[in-house]
Amino acid sequence: MSAFGRVAATRLNLLRVARRLERVAKGVAVLRRKREALVSELFKLARPAADARASIARRARTAYLALLEALAVHGRDGLRALGWPARELTVDITGRSVWGVAVGAIERRPSLRRTLGARGTAPGATGPAAASAAAEFEALTELLLQAAPQEMLIRRLGEALAQTSRQVNTLERRLAPGLEEQLTTVRRALDEREREEHLRLKHLRRRRR
Repeated sequence: MSAFGRVAATRLNLLRVARRLERVAKGVAVLRRKREALVSELFKLARPAADARASIARRARTAYLALLEALAVHGRDGLRALGWPARELTVDITGRSVWGVAVGAIERRPSLRRTLGARGTAPGATGPAAASAAAEFEALTELLLQAAPQEMLIRRLGEALAQTSRQVNTLERRLAPGLEEQLTTVRRALDEREREEHLRLKHLRRRRR
């Protein structure tokens, strides 16, 4: 018995199953093209994303070394006092679609790097260690904001690729074979019925003669 259950062996059901099988084949073709497009898009993003991650890693190492030096000079409480008040950052984010995948893009963001005067701290109280740590982390934050939309796009494209691959496998390995089995079963039953009808008519002609 087919995994899809039995269907009555009629010409109408034969046409229905054949049409469903044809739609499945078209769906597989569309999903395959989508999967190829997603893979191509991911390959284009792979190198820039790897370069951005390497830049972030280098900047993070420099920034945290500067932070350790500032902690050694000012201590945790001293740096907390120098960092007050907290700075608020506002960015404008718009939505867009890439191959049907919804992602966000940063349209506008403020400049993150500031001068010592713009930070609102006294030069004498701040010192070069704290100023260097602040500048390094501002540069690191800029890199993170630049890379964030791209990282989100890669993650969403990867999820879409995985989902598309699952859909292709479901159609190819489960739905299509089941429909083909149904089609074969119905066609075989119709052929057998036609042969029986032909033999019956032949037998009736013989009896009339």
